[in-house]
Amino acid sequence: MIAVQSNVLVVDDELFFRKLYRELLLEEGYRLDICDNGDAAIAMMQQRDFDLVLTDMVMPGRNGLEVLCAARALPNPPEVILVTGHASLESAIDALKNGARDYLVKPFNPDELKHLVRNCLDQRNLLTENDHLQRQIQLFQTGQSLSSLIDLERLIPQALDVLLREMQATIGCTFTLKDGVSPTLTGLKNLPAEFAEQLVDTLLSQFDALTGLCQPDGEYSARLLKLQQRREQIWILPLRDGDILKGGIILCDVGENLGTPGSLADLRYLCDQVALGFTNACRYQDAQEMMYTDDLTGLYNHRYLQVSLNREIRRAQRYGLKFSLLFLDLDRFKEINDNYGHLAGSAALQEVGRLLAACVRDVDTLFRFGGDEFAAILVETDDSTARIVAERIRKVIEGHAFLKEQKTPSYVTVTAGFATFPTDTTEKEALLDLADQAMYVGKTTRNVICGVVDIPEK
Repeated sequence: MIAVQSNVLVVDDELFFRKLYRELLLEEGYRLDICDNGDAAIAMMQQRDFDLVLTDMVMPGRNGLEVLCAARALPNPPEVILVTGHASLESAIDALKNGARDYLVKPFNPDELKHLVRNCLDQRNLLTENDHLQRQIQLFQTGQSLSSLIDLERLIPQALDVLLREMQATIGCTFTLKDGVSPTLTGLKNLPAEFAEQLVDTLLSQFDALTGLCQPDGEYSARLLKLQQRREQIWILPLRDGDILKGGIILCDVGENLGTPGSLADLRYLCDQVALGFTNACRYQDAQEMMYTDDLTGLYNHRYLQVSLNREIRRAQRYGLKFSLLFLDLDRFKEINDNYGHLAGSAALQEVGRLLAACVRDVDTLFRFGGDEFAAILVETDDSTARIVAERIRKVIEGHAFLKEQKTPSYVTVTAGFATFPTDTTEKEALLDLADQAMYVGKTTRNVICGVVDIPEK
């Protein structure tokens, strides 16, 4: 009976496996739809409900993980089992981390497939005996899916989409805080970035006093009306790591009646799962940062530059922003090592790290490549501003007496090169190469700033 009522979607680009799935699953009495690519599967999922999606991992066009992500974003997400002939621990972890119910390796035993599908659908259908229970279970599944995400860049926008849907809201935004003071927008729905920034600035102080989903205090009504928003239509959710506020979600244009108290309790449960996922993701990020931190200076290392560039390029493309990549190389730093030893050189590099941190904003990111080479990502910074920042750094380094506490005052200079996205290029590797070329143009004279315009034409 349960099998007949279950709708299963099979996605596989291999004809052999499509025939095999058809034979095995029709035997079990499931309602079966079959397609041979991820794009068709996503279109079908958006048009009708499925209880289970059985999808191959590797396919032309959209792959199995993309089908999984599209499935998890649906109002009533189906269970997803990912199948692959190229198994690895990393791919299994990715599948489960992104919300897959299970993971199957080709070639598989037919009885194993039937057992896996039957168990998956039995568990799903037994939990839908009445409408209220179904609603609670859907929220539970969505909450569990969100709480299990450990990638902040995916968790926060997904949480915004889910809460907008569940609260029947149309407008919202998300932000994170660096050091508890500098908000950065991480998600927008149906409102311009400038307005979202004003909204965050207006409500930021309210987040400190909250622990869960709430509405702003009445004292904010006048300020919100200036932004053409009514307090009664706004709900906010603080996101914390322990006791530290690290971000938040703002939902606007929420219906005046969210439903029964039980419905609001369900929403608060969902928000608790979002908050739990945020805490877990922050701790995972902290652990990652330990891997990406230079032990000597406390700055990020060269491995993290790739991660940061990918993130900043996505943010710049999403919001139509610019940013600049700055490379820095200390001039004749080897003389400090030669004259006073490597311990003195290490102490001087630590001083460089502190000087650089004082020259840039909290939202910018600093890196030490190794040796006496450094880099910086200057967010929302065009080429003219990047030159100003680089010149500030050059003057500070030039005028600083290093190793003064060791009674061996020493002086060095710095050469800088920079490139700007997307003014100079829209490709990551090209951005790295152009900034590097600009710096090495400057090394011919030292103690100068060079941009892409200063690179000689070949």
